[in-house]
This record gives sequence, C-alpha cells and structure tokens, in this order.
Amino acid sequence: MAPEPAAGALAPLPPGTLLRLAAGATEVLVAPEAGGRIAQIVHRGAAQLVGPEDGDLAAIAWGCYPMLPWAGRVRHGRFAFGGRRYALPRNLGEHAIHGVGFVLPWRVDAHAASRVELSLDLPEDARWPFGGRARQRIEAGDDWLRLELSIAAGAQAMPVALGWHPWFRKPERMTFAPEGIYPRDADGIATRALGPVPPGPWDDCFLNREPVRLHLAGRALTLRSDCVYWVVYDAPEHATCIEPQSAPPDALNRDAQVLEPGQSRSIRYLMRWR
Repeated sequence: MAPEPAAGALAPLPPGTLLRLAAGATEVLVAPEAGGRIAQIVHRGAAQLVGPEDGDLAAIAWGCYPMLPWAGRVRHGRFAFGGRRYALPRNLGEHAIHGVGFVLPWRVDAHAASRVELSLDLPEDARWPFGGRARQRIEAGDDWLRLELSIAAGAQAMPVALGWHPWFRKPERMTFAPEGIYPRDADGIATRALGPVPPGPWDDCFLNREPVRLHLAGRALTLRSDCVYWVVYDAPEHATCIEPQSAPPDALNRDAQVLEPGQSRSIRYLMRWR
C-alpha cells in the first residue's frame, strides 16, 4: 500500500542511467540506480506509468519498483525473528514500508535488446540485519512485459515477503474481482480476517486469483501473477497501483516465508496488452 508521500518522507531519487528495452510495439526504460525500477513503459506510443517526466517525485511514488525484503508496511518498523526483536528505519509516518530495494542502486548483470537482468546485495545493517541477495529479470515482447523477482538468503536465515509496486497512469476503468479483502485496522495495517469487498476507492490488500484488467490509453492491459495477495491503491486522481505480493502487508510480524541459508523465493508478474 502506498499513500501520498508525507512531509519528511523518502527523498526523490534521480533516475540516473536509463537502459532501453524494445520489442515491437513495447519500449521499456529501466533505471538501475533508482532502486532497480522500471522508469517508464511505452506501448504503441502511450506511456503507461507515472514516470520521471511527471516531475520531482519521491522514490515511493513513480515507476514500477521491486518491494523486498518486505512488501507494504511493517507495523512501527518492529518485528521479532529467531528469538530477537528488530527495529527497522521508519520511512513513512510510524511504519517501515516497501523494503530497501527501491532506494538502493542495482547492478546490471546482463542487458540485451529486449531484456535486462539486475542484482542487489542486500545490506546487513540497521536497514536490514540479515543480508541476502535479490535478482530481477525484465523482458519485453511486442504486446507483453514479463517480470521475475527473487530473493535468496545468505549466511543467515531470514523472513521475506516481496512484490512489485507499479504506478499506472489513471485508467479509464478497471476490472477486478477479488475473493475478499483484508480490512485495515486503526494503524492502517491489513488484518488477517478476510472480509467482503466494499466499494472503492481502496488502499487495501485483497485475496485475488484472477487477472486484473486496466483499460488504459484505449487498450486493455491484463495483469497476471503467481501471487495471490494483491494490494490496490486507486485513491489518487492521477494513478492506480496494482501490486502483487507474496504475502500481505506486515508479513514480518505474521506470515512471512522463512528462508534458511542459501534458500530462495521467486515470483512473477505478466503484463499483456490487446
């Protein structure tokens, strides 16, 4: 979930060097130095994302970036693991949000005409005490874009949750049929009692196993993922965020996957136009 940046929130990051991917009608600009994010997707001449050309935006508020080693909020930035308690830097109000990958520079491991592979050694400090390594693969086709994201534990076991946070330009309409919603509590954190879906606008996590369809710039964009937890943030007038995640927000306190040393977890996200 991603509300509008508050005063004192994350500082803007310049996109730095942009890598271009192209395949038929699809062009993608990737900003490795700005959190390994996709800076812009252009399909048949129409920009799909809120991008660096839209102004001086906070790092949390543009492009399509990876969320790891956690996704969404961690309540008050605190969690327990392995018999110890940890405190993460709180970067949005009272909570820690969206991990550390989107504010760190990623390495370019391979770059071809229509694909790029990136990697990131996660910190082993107050920002994230466990280390580990993350990888991304971004591949474009004429009418599709395929994203793969993975994280591996290093020498230490660690809890993980990961996902993507795309800021799509406001669609004309959206088709979304989730099974239920995880209602937010007084802290704005998703609870685990699945409830009926209320009318939008939303800044919420849903259980969803069906494709999501956006009607954007005169074309239908279908979104699929092997994740079943989707956050939808459609309150802004200028954007809608459709965020597949491996676990609901605050997973480090509830239901994160635990990776033993050397183990990894990966997820996929497919965007297809027609």
